[in-house]
Amino acid sequence: MRRVNLFLKGNLDVRDSLHSLRLNGSVQWNGVNEIIRADFPEAVVRVQHETWTRSDALLESDGNVPSDLAQRTLPLGAYPPASQFSQTLFETRADAVVLSIQPDIATNLLRHRQDNYLLQPGDMADYAPSDREWLRAHFEPVDALDVSTSMANFRDIVDRCRSRSDAPVLVYNVSAVVPGDKIHCHGGLDDILSTRIKRFNLGLIELSQQTGISIVDVDAIVARHGADRLKIDALHLNAEGCRLVAEEVVSILSDLGVVQ
Repeated sequence: MRRVNLFLKGNLDVRDSLHSLRLNGSVQWNGVNEIIRADFPEAVVRVQHETWTRSDALLESDGNVPSDLAQRTLPLGAYPPASQFSQTLFETRADAVVLSIQPDIATNLLRHRQDNYLLQPGDMADYAPSDREWLRAHFEPVDALDVSTSMANFRDIVDRCRSRSDAPVLVYNVSAVVPGDKIHCHGGLDDILSTRIKRFNLGLIELSQQTGISIVDVDAIVARHGADRLKIDALHLNAEGCRLVAEEVVSILSDLGVVQ
């Protein structure tokens, strides 16, 4: 039995499709091994997943949680400090690495005024009053990433991954269909979500041309099979959508010789 190790650095898009999708407490899709068992019965995939705030935060981190943050127990939800400041992507051994541009598109961060580190604070409504005051006193919002900055960051990330391993790098793009979006005139609407997604998807194509990374084309999958069938909301897919994306990942891994 050949074990294939995948390291996922991303959020629900990569986790739901390759690890598992849970809705209302029940498993709706049980991940990439559902496909592997049928198509490659002599292989099994081990999936290691770690959440990701944004490419700039990943590159700025040294792997250590800042001391003032470590002293507090904050309700950071899916982004615990160990994940936010992790360097595991650059340290773990994997047969393939799977990333996503979704965090750079959709995630807003704060920066510490004195120590300069980036933080995804979760929901401040869940904070104790003292922690809320600490956050307001010591942090300020940072701008959303633009495409050129994000893609330059991704290039640095890919280079760091390749400096220690020849494991293929796969990157999810994002479906540009936003439910309920019926805009026909874009005057004054420079950075709405659907337009922002399209710009990042094009940037990822250019990055693939330059570096040879593989794009998991979620946008094309949703377009072929129908957004109304596959999307829960602007950024998340249902079980059928997760299955189709996982099938595309397995096809890419097969083309690259990771699974045979």
